[in-house]
Amino acid sequence: MNDSDKLLKILSNKDVLALAFGAMIGWGWVVTSGLWITEAGSFGAILAFAIGGLLVVFVGLTYAELASALPLVGGEHVYTFKAMGRGASFVATWSIILGYVSVVAFEAVALPTVFEYMVPDYSQGYLYTIAGWDVTVTWVGVGMIGSLSIAWINYRGIKLTTVISVILTAFILAAGIMLITGSTFGGNMDNMQPLIKAGTTGVFTVIIMTPFMFVGFDVIPQAAEEINLPQRKIGQLLIVSVILAVIWYIAIIFGVSRILNPEELAASNLVTADAMAKAFGDSNLMGNVLVLGGIGGILTSWLGFYVGGSRAIYALANAGMLPKALGKLHPKYKTPYRAIILIAILSTAAPLLGRPSLVWLVNSGGLGLVVAWLMVSISFILLRKREPHMNRPFKLPGGTFIGWIAVLMSIGVVILYMPGMPSSLAWPYEWFIIGAWTILGCILYTYSIKKYGKSYANEYMKKELDRIA
Repeated sequence: MNDSDKLLKILSNKDVLALAFGAMIGWGWVVTSGLWITEAGSFGAILAFAIGGLLVVFVGLTYAELASALPLVGGEHVYTFKAMGRGASFVATWSIILGYVSVVAFEAVALPTVFEYMVPDYSQGYLYTIAGWDVTVTWVGVGMIGSLSIAWINYRGIKLTTVISVILTAFILAAGIMLITGSTFGGNMDNMQPLIKAGTTGVFTVIIMTPFMFVGFDVIPQAAEEINLPQRKIGQLLIVSVILAVIWYIAIIFGVSRILNPEELAASNLVTADAMAKAFGDSNLMGNVLVLGGIGGILTSWLGFYVGGSRAIYALANAGMLPKALGKLHPKYKTPYRAIILIAILSTAAPLLGRPSLVWLVNSGGLGLVVAWLMVSISFILLRKREPHMNRPFKLPGGTFIGWIAVLMSIGVVILYMPGMPSSLAWPYEWFIIGAWTILGCILYTYSIKKYGKSYANEYMKKELDRIA
């Protein structure tokens, strides 16, 4: 591979942190913080995020060691290939791509949803009804315009993507800090009652939501070849980004629960915006500032998962496990532009499914993400046993102990999606997405292996791994 075929190695400390942190916080903190508090109580929700954050830290630690030891584009693709071979690598990477594409599509639906807070009744031009919800021309149009804009930014290069992510992340932080500061002076502890609601059941209900609030740290391994930092630093930044997200979510829960009492929480459609407005004397302007911060969260998450998804597709294509056409870099911008276009097509079509698709996308994509986490954790354990002398610039203490905790946590969350569980995937929509994605993967994988040969992936990955040895 000559220099003209390589990704640009230009990402700095702040670029990497903004990319991962921005992807993790996204939009969920704006719309679902009220749900966390009403399910578990104020302290119960904080406890749930502390526990859930700790579990995600264990998964993140396995990623951190592997990302610093194997800094190649594709992240999960590389780790699972080295540990378990071609088939496992495809399953893990195809699963993570489902998660990334689902989040990208989710944001295309979330944008017109939040737009309604700032521009009431803008949704006009009835098209059809899906799952009891009316889809309109203007609603779809906002989502599609946003989707095409984000695709264009990613198409133009990783540097433009990260510059915008840094700016938006700074704005999100400013809005969040204003909310937390305002609630500290304008709120009171009485509003935080009940501290714990529904006992352990309430806390557990929120805990199972937390892994999907933290998805985004795994964007760092996907872009490993574009990070211009020492290998050890990659692992450190990954863990820092997770810890920052844990602090962020806990602080937001604290701020909202101090300023809004249980009755106000129950009556609110957008609790963080209403909390911000109340904290500053019922100011609609300040409520809109918080909503703008939320839109910033949508955009940073959107940008980050475009990076993750397109790099994962690019890595599989170059290894001959997807059609090689998807592994081409743009001659000028050095981005995997065909993979970006593919994601853009799927994302831009998502608003046509209407607001109900928000839940379908999150739940079905979440299963793909946790399956990939599980396989990376298993790879961590296998590589520790089989290749104890592999160079690990960021090496975890305790042997495989952390890896086993990550494996058990991931298995536990996967079980929660299965039929018969209270949080199982819904039939038919969510299982249809999983089934269609699985069938598409089987078709593309079979086609690629037949066309390029079974040995192609092994030979290609050997060269890539030798390159960093």
